[in-house]
Amino acid sequence: MAKKDSFIISNKKYSSRLIVGTGKYKSMSECAKAIKISGADIVTVAVRRVNISDKSKPLLMDYINPKKITYLPNTAGCFTSEEALRTLRLAREIGGWKLVKLEVLGDKKTLFPDAIETLKSTEVLTKEGFKVMVYCNDDPLMAKRLENAGACAIMPLAAPIGSGLGIQNKINLQIIRNQTKLPVIVDAGIGQASDATQAMELGCDGVLVNTAIAKAKNPFHMAEAMKFAVISGRKSFLSGRIEPNLFGSASTTNKGII
Repeated sequence: MAKKDSFIISNKKYSSRLIVGTGKYKSMSECAKAIKISGADIVTVAVRRVNISDKSKPLLMDYINPKKITYLPNTAGCFTSEEALRTLRLAREIGGWKLVKLEVLGDKKTLFPDAIETLKSTEVLTKEGFKVMVYCNDDPLMAKRLENAGACAIMPLAAPIGSGLGIQNKINLQIIRNQTKLPVIVDAGIGQASDATQAMELGCDGVLVNTAIAKAKNPFHMAEAMKFAVISGRKSFLSGRIEPNLFGSASTTNKGII
């Protein structure tokens, strides 16, 4: 009997390997519909940008039920460890969330993560009982350090946040995947469904998508495309691809030919 292919983060099983962000949509209702179509079990929530506490304004919870969908508070927009720590402590106070996504940016133009501040934050948060999914560069050495610091998932970028450039460094992503037992989720830079498929075919455990869906000409179609892209990419990886060959190989043999 085939072993069941489970997607597990911090001892919890999820049915979808696609994580979807809640930012950049035209409205909360559009966001909610796209997420429903995507089939995602987890959504990221920028604590500093999305309303999750002011009841005088529309609340995200009114559109996306946190009892049915796992909220993943993140530190989008934070450029120091202090900002990130304060943001996630606030998230825990508001919603009791312990599973969080950490991102500490180092440059306003590229939005690349600051490796030093990220590592420092990971060490503090894990000691405080948070389950930390960490956004990082596609650097295998830093990914290993983050794992050793207690991260529960590694989230290397494909390309700069919101760029839509797709995967720029397949080799590093494969090294990160092969050196860790933690879930590896490709985060940032996905532009189209084929990018998500490629990430899954590399053996990564999941993909996080926001801009590619929210800013697509038809977000609902793109949400569905991403859903099936992740599924097909995972099935392709598990199937075991044929070995590449410089030369042709006939699909039929010469046996029986007159």
